[in-house]
Amino acid sequence: MTDTHMRQERAEQLARAAEGLFAAGVMSHSGHANLSARLDGERLLLTPGFVRGLRPEQLATVGFDGEVLEGELQSVSAEIIAMHSVVYRARPGVGAVIHTHSPSATAFAVAHRPLPCRTEPMLRFGQAEDIPVVPWGPRGSDVSVRGIAEVLERRPTTAAVLLANHGLLVFGPDAAATAHLVVAIEESAEAEIAAAALGGAVDFPPGAREAVRAAIARAAS
Repeated sequence: MTDTHMRQERAEQLARAAEGLFAAGVMSHSGHANLSARLDGERLLLTPGFVRGLRPEQLATVGFDGEVLEGELQSVSAEIIAMHSVVYRARPGVGAVIHTHSPSATAFAVAHRPLPCRTEPMLRFGQAEDIPVVPWGPRGSDVSVRGIAEVLERRPTTAAVLLANHGLLVFGPDAAATAHLVVAIEESAEAEIAAAALGGAVDFPPGAREAVRAAIARAAS
């Protein structure tokens, strides 16, 4: 596949993922989000500063160092390049990163409380552990980026982090899988909050997570 074809394919995947997030109703009132896809070890595709009605040709190509190589970015997106690139550097297998202000997940971020893995969709879509909280730092700042890197190092198998007083950052092998996990996380956060009125959510029984992983492996074989 040529570089041009790869870029086009991944841009189309990001546009479909953004559309799917709105259709699923997991976006904030403002619709704020930013999505990216890895192109190689030094470059990524990034949404230009908006995602509602996103078209593939609106994606910008940027270097992990923050240089805009193709297309244009609004200043609000330029600030968050480092937030995405730190994930790609830390996780070579990650192909896409999505940041949203999904309301229920953001409630956990504002409360500085990890989101437990207590729903099967969250487990099945790749987050088999509690989602950790990254300490607050100004968006895109060295403090924020270092915080993300430190949590990723401590939690090598997490596929998401909560950004304190900010929102949700999710990463996966491609845009579609990452978007599915965003939806599962937001649904799980909603369920966790609702369950509090019924006395609190309950953990999976012992062995449940292993059983789900085994069922997924069997279905994929």
